[in-house]
Amino acid sequence: RGSANIIRTAVFGKDDDDEVRDFLRFDSNNLVITNVDIQSVEPVDSKTRDALQKSVQLAIEITTKSQEAAARHEAERREQEARAKLERQKIADEAEAEKARTELLKLQAQSAAVETTGHATAEAKARAQAAQIEGEANVKQAELRAEAERIKNEAGITILRNSQSAEIKHQIELNKLEIERATALAEIEAEKFKDTVDSIGADTICSIAQAGPEMQAKMLKGLGLQGYMLTDG
Repeated sequence: RGSANIIRTAVFGKDDDDEVRDFLRFDSNNLVITNVDIQSVEPVDSKTRDALQKSVQLAIEITTKSQEAAARHEAERREQEARAKLERQKIADEAEAEKARTELLKLQAQSAAVETTGHATAEAKARAQAAQIEGEANVKQAELRAEAERIKNEAGITILRNSQSAEIKHQIELNKLEIERATALAEIEAEKFKDTVDSIGADTICSIAQAGPEMQAKMLKGLGLQGYMLTDG
């Protein structure tokens, strides 16, 4: 970052107000340079360039994996919620069916009581009461099973959400660390380049830029800048 400003400062220099000048004039031939077009800045050293590229690729890969993990966890959570909802509906349907069966038994018992008298009526009522008690007990058991299943499913969903949240948070922190490391490497390279340019000076850079490729290589080598090159475009 700021490599363009570093190069402009090195070429044009600064005025008394510590601002970068707008032009550079050569008194020998009145040549005036008003702008420096910097098309690209990248380390020439292959090891540094490969390290920066790997850092960027790693950051992208980690971000992609984090997004895939989040999507997978969300799909698992929704699937579990759907299964829990289906199970609860199944238990509720069973309870409703049991209620209907109990009501049918009550109606049957009432019908039998109307048709019979004496002992038969008492016996029919006893059977009806027994069937009613059994039916109510079955309904209660079904309701208890439904409640237990609901509590179990809600607890499972809560545990899954907490686990997903912790994993995603951890992955985000890892992403931040990788991106910060890549940024720090780039800033170190830019600062190294700035220090080198500042130590050389604007006049020397202009001389190198005006020289031929072979002379540029020799001058840069003599200044200890074998990993860099200058262009006039």
